[in-house]
Parts: sequence; structure tokens; C-alpha cells
Amino acid sequence: MSASHLSKHGSAESPTKKKLILEAAGAMSKPRFTPAEIEQIRRQLIAQMGAAGKTSPDYIVSVLQEAGMRVLWATRADAEGQYEEEFADLLHFSTLDEAEMCLVRLDELLRKFQAEAERAAAERVREVARLGRRRAEMIARNHKVDARKRAEKEEIAHWFAIWLETPDAFFDWLEVRKQSPAFREQFPPEAESEE
Repeated sequence: MSASHLSKHGSAESPTKKKLILEAAGAMSKPRFTPAEIEQIRRQLIAQMGAAGKTSPDYIVSVLQEAGMRVLWATRADAEGQYEEEFADLLHFSTLDEAEMCLVRLDELLRKFQAEAERAAAERVREVARLGRRRAEMIARNHKVDARKRAEKEEIAHWFAIWLETPDAFFDWLEVRKQSPAFREQFPPEAESEE
């Protein structure tokens, strides 16, 4: 989008939104912005500006591109169309057990797409995992949520982060983590299985 096109969006809040978008992107210090980062910026605008912060992902993309930042927006469209059924309902994790199963499914998909040399789809799996981590982090920081649930979400966010960094070692690490005294004290097995 050109600068003249952006100015036609034409409200007094546009420069503020644009400034907040660029500040949020700068704080992330990412070499490129995927749909997961775009969604995070969109949510930050709403958190900072309320209803006035509601912005389309396409507008955020246009602001980032205009500022010379690298945006991988086509990856999502390409991979979603072809593999959307693979990604449907992946991010349901209200318990630690569900989070583990979610990561098992993400890991299976990542390995499948890597084996098939489907780079866009493999990147989409990583984007979904990053979004899962951010959702868990948001709930963990929400003081309106029960303290035990916040602790679970903080643990889940940690799991997602480790899987994203070292997927090959993650499940071995997770088994050790679940056997650790600190984990067992914080998340007793009987409480974990409550539905």
C-alpha cells in the first residue's frame, strides 16, 4: 500500500495506531513477521486502545511493509488453504495433559511436513505453536484467572517455548520435567487429571 492510500484511511487515530504498530514490532525485534506476530500486534493495539484499537491484520501488514520490515503473510495463505484440516482445533489445552497432546500433534505435523519438504506448512506449524505459547502467556498474566490455572498456563507456555527451540529433545525433557519434585509438588498427579 502506498502512503497516499494509507492517508485515505483518514482518521485522527491512524497515526497513533501506526505508531503503536511500529513500536510493538520494534519491541519484538524479529527479522520477519509471520501471522502469529501480526496477531500479537493486533491484540496489543486492542489492549492499549480498547475498541479504537481494532485493526485488520492487512492494515498491520501494510504498515510493517511500508516501514521496510519483512512480512511473511503469503505463507499463511498458501499453507492454510492446502492444510487447513491439519491445523483445525490444534490449540485446545485447558489442562497439562491436553497441552502435551497438542504438542504431540504439532510435532507429528512438523515432522510430516519436513519429510515431505513442505516448507510453508512446516512454518505454519511453528506459527501455530508460537500462537499457542502467546495464548498461554496471556492467560498466565491475567490476574482475573485462578492462580492454579495461571500456573498451569505459565508451565504450558514454557513447554511451547522449549518445543519451538529444541523439538528433537522436547519429549525427553518433558518426561524428566514431569518427574521432577518441583513439578510434582506444583502439579500433583491427582489434580492434573481432574477435568
